[in-house]
Amino acid sequence: MTPQHDVTPATDWWRDAVIYQVYPRSFADGNGDGMGDLAGIRSRLPYLRDLGVDAVWLSPFYASPQADAGYDVADYRAIDPMFGTLPDAEAVIRDAHGLGLRIIVDLVPNHCSDQHAWFRRALAEGPGSTLRERFHFRKGRGENGEQPPNDWESLFGGPAWTRVPDGEWYLHLFAPEQPDFNWDHPAVRDEFRSVLRFWLDLGVDGFRVDVAHGLVKAPGLPDMGHGEQLRLLGNQVLPFFDQDGVHDIYRSWRTVLDEYAGDRIAVAEAWTPTVERTARYLRPDELHQAFNFHYLNTGWDAAALREAIDTSLDAMRPVSAPTTWVLSNHDVVRHTTRLGGGLDRARAATLLMLALPGSAYLYQGEELGLVEVTDLPDEVRQDPSFFRDAGQEGLRDGCRVPLPWSGDAAPYGFGTGGSWLPQPADWAALTVEAQTGDPDSTLELYRTALSLRRTHPALGAGASVEWLDAPAGVVAFRRPGGLVCTVNTTAAPVRLAAPGRVLLSSRRVEPFDGDFALPGDTAVWFEE
Repeated sequence: MTPQHDVTPATDWWRDAVIYQVYPRSFADGNGDGMGDLAGIRSRLPYLRDLGVDAVWLSPFYASPQADAGYDVADYRAIDPMFGTLPDAEAVIRDAHGLGLRIIVDLVPNHCSDQHAWFRRALAEGPGSTLRERFHFRKGRGENGEQPPNDWESLFGGPAWTRVPDGEWYLHLFAPEQPDFNWDHPAVRDEFRSVLRFWLDLGVDGFRVDVAHGLVKAPGLPDMGHGEQLRLLGNQVLPFFDQDGVHDIYRSWRTVLDEYAGDRIAVAEAWTPTVERTARYLRPDELHQAFNFHYLNTGWDAAALREAIDTSLDAMRPVSAPTTWVLSNHDVVRHTTRLGGGLDRARAATLLMLALPGSAYLYQGEELGLVEVTDLPDEVRQDPSFFRDAGQEGLRDGCRVPLPWSGDAAPYGFGTGGSWLPQPADWAALTVEAQTGDPDSTLELYRTALSLRRTHPALGAGASVEWLDAPAGVVAFRRPGGLVCTVNTTAAPVRLAAPGRVLLSSRRVEPFDGDFALPGDTAVWFEE
């Protein structure tokens, strides 16, 4: 295979990049089977270029039984036939580079599929086999080993252990079809360095590291001692998450990434108790970015937002890493719904996020103002945690409904063969086609904001903001270079002195007599 190379020189592009997440099964269907695929993604790359993003993150498209929408990988070097072929993946990378876009692919190193060749051999070879050492196989507790080896719970509900016919148990922090790797084993570490090189040789520009905090487990796999693991997730160090040993792994990965020209990066999905612990993943010899879940989980409140912004920037400054900002992804309720306040509030939140220093992540469809689809019938849902007791809420399908591109009825240009999840009947006004050219549409707001973010000297990279005095409920800050962002998080209008001319606003606003009436749930960018 001929390696593909970046079309632009390395310039620390990731420090202020806007990265767009594509959920492949729901983005665009190229072959009419109702399921999004690589051919569909390839056909829509010009749309992403015109939107104004810098890079595209692709959720998993690897060979998989799809027990967890591709996050159960059977072969890290093969493409699942539902998405296409390896040449299709190479074509996406090649075409993206030709359009000036970079490609980031998902990497799932904490666990694999129970159909992975290693795990199938481990089951076949039985207790004491070399292959079982690459996972966490243990004898059970109780007189006959009938109880799990410890009290850990699966994040999808139920025990984190499944017993196999020969009596041993294996660990899976997620679904039973997703056995956890044993990262203390050198073969596991060697394999993933090889996987990194495989995709880097094909030209990818980076990796989003799934469950980056979960690879190393505490020695001896000690009991938790209580059954509140889901509540504690992200609130304290757990024996299966955010163990210090993960950092040696990422230092070894950084040496691999640095072998390649073009600033290849790795982005951590790391749920940690504090942003300071998240920053540990981003020391100069480890990864490049981490998702800012602290910000994502902050409510629509001026004081809370200011605290989250300060805390995030302060934590990243000592490790010289960019802060990232994100409002939605494939695992959370879309922010148009989650924040309350509807589309006006979501648009204001977007302008606030895009004005902050660092890198921003967008989730497909947020630029169309899509809301969470909450009325999906049970029989069409595919989120594995929906079918298990006491796990996550099991409603992640609501943010994964396929995108509307054009037309007046489903599947709205998604493809010629319907869509794997049903689309709402009232989405005709939200299609790309319907919103294009409408200056009041959410799509055109995103296009304008991203264009300004790329060209205005006060937007993009940086490590701080200058807070400005503002009435209660208003967030106001200045970016060096002459831009002021002002956001009214309340429902009522607030009268302010305009600090300059309006560059962009999330809703129509009118100045009068040198003052400014800032409506509720509205953000404005001013140029001084």
